[in-house]
Amino acid sequence: MNPDAGPRPQLPAHGEAAAAAQSRTQLLFRTFLLTVLGAAFVYTLNVTYLWLCGLLTVAAWVLGIVVVVRAVRFRQGRILVFGTISGLVVSAVLGLLVLFSALFFTQVSALQECSRDALTERARTGCVADFEKALPPALRQR
Repeated sequence: MNPDAGPRPQLPAHGEAAAAAQSRTQLLFRTFLLTVLGAAFVYTLNVTYLWLCGLLTVAAWVLGIVVVVRAVRFRQGRILVFGTISGLVVSAVLGLLVLFSALFFTQVSALQECSRDALTERARTGCVADFEKALPPALRQR
C-alpha cells in the first residue's frame, strides 16, 4: 500500500476548474465593459433610444455584480475587482442620467435637437438657456 503509487486526477481537475472559472470571469468582465460602453454610446447617440440605454444599464449592473461576486469567490486579481467597481460607478451615473432623461424627456430631446442644429457657440448657449427655462424652477441653475 504505497500512497504515492498512481496518478492523482483530482489535482489537475482542480487546476482546470480554477482556470475555467478564471476564464469565465474574464469573459463576463469583458462583456460587462462592453455593456457599459454600449450604454454610454447609445445615450450619446439620440435620446429616443433611451429604452435601449436603460436596458443596457440594467444589464451592466447585473453583470457587474456577478463579476464582483465571482472575482471575490474565486480569489481573482484585485485589478478585476477594482475595474468592475469602477464600471459599476460609471453605470450608476449613467443610470441617473437615464432616469433624469426619462423624467424630462421632452426637454432633453428639445435640447438635443437644438444642439444638433446649432452651428456656433452662441447658438449652443442659447439651446442650454432654453433648456434651463424649460425645467421646473426647483431644478434651474442659480
